[in-house]
Amino acid sequence: MVLRICLVASSRFPVAEPFAGGLEAHTASLARALRRRGHDVSLFAAPGSDPDLDVHELPLEPFTSSSAARADVAAPPETWMREHHAYLGLMLDLAREGRRRFDVVHNNSLHHLPVAMSSSLEIPVVTTLHTPPVPWLESAVRYADPSAAFVAVSEFTSRSWAHAVPSSVVLNGIDAAAWPAGPGGERAIWSGRLVPEKAPHVAIDAALQAGVPIDLAGPVLDPDYAREHVWPRLGPDVRYLGHLHQADLAVAVGRARVAVVTPEWDEPYGLVAAEAMSCGTPVAALRRGALPEVVDERTGRLAEPGSTAALAEAIADAAGLDRSAVRRRAVEQFALDRMVADYERVYAHAIGRPVAA
Repeated sequence: MVLRICLVASSRFPVAEPFAGGLEAHTASLARALRRRGHDVSLFAAPGSDPDLDVHELPLEPFTSSSAARADVAAPPETWMREHHAYLGLMLDLAREGRRRFDVVHNNSLHHLPVAMSSSLEIPVVTTLHTPPVPWLESAVRYADPSAAFVAVSEFTSRSWAHAVPSSVVLNGIDAAAWPAGPGGERAIWSGRLVPEKAPHVAIDAALQAGVPIDLAGPVLDPDYAREHVWPRLGPDVRYLGHLHQADLAVAVGRARVAVVTPEWDEPYGLVAAEAMSCGTPVAALRRGALPEVVDERTGRLAEPGSTAALAEAIADAAGLDRSAVRRRAVEQFALDRMVADYERVYAHAIGRPVAA
């Protein structure tokens, strides 16, 4: 059975290459894969998103407070209000017209209103939990419709949310054809957002201690952090490749000796690790959050947080793993079609009728 799916994305960054992060990449992969399986997918996303995804832009209309409103020093930031009004408008439209246009709403955003206002819709709402509990989402769960379904991207994330809401688990999938096996090389690679919680400076220090040069790739979303902790470390053995499109990033990852993953927070999944493994590149990562679910002894090494020496040892050990075995494990564990089939089952349960594969 073909479904009409309203896929709600984050309004913070467009769903377009080069992707700002794993959430945007995941949304694009999910939308394309659902379409390939015959479903009618309407993606509600930030302006500037890829038009090939049948994007309906969230109305992030410019808003500037009046001088009288700005006098309230406790007022929320204007960016927050623009996003709030955009999702409020979407949910009000779905309350009026959603049943005529869609069979199910899949909330793949991090905003609270699609959760809090789910009871105002006449169609089921499925929400993917992409983060550990955060106050705005945790409070919204209290107002969710009793029939609302929640999906976590890992067992770790599901356990983290268990005190607030039960959730099933659908591991993120990756397109193995888009992340093909690479030949490896001499340098390590780190990819992701250059922000403190991703800690590329930790990867740099550990790689250099292991005697392995390293490349960095990703958007600079915290210029002050990069200026203080990343740029001073650059040199012949530490290169910044820029914010790469997916195909170029896959080439760089495939040519790497090892991928280093260094979250300073409890990583809810670890998409960059799965992408590296698909390229056959073994992973050296900090043992945080869901990374032990993604990386095992066949595909990489885990180090305890807080020890540069331990991560350096993990880099050296992981670099010697069999690349073909790493690739094989990734293809088996993180297949995109498996993820989409799992979501189809979630949709079917939510709407009360089977979905043909």
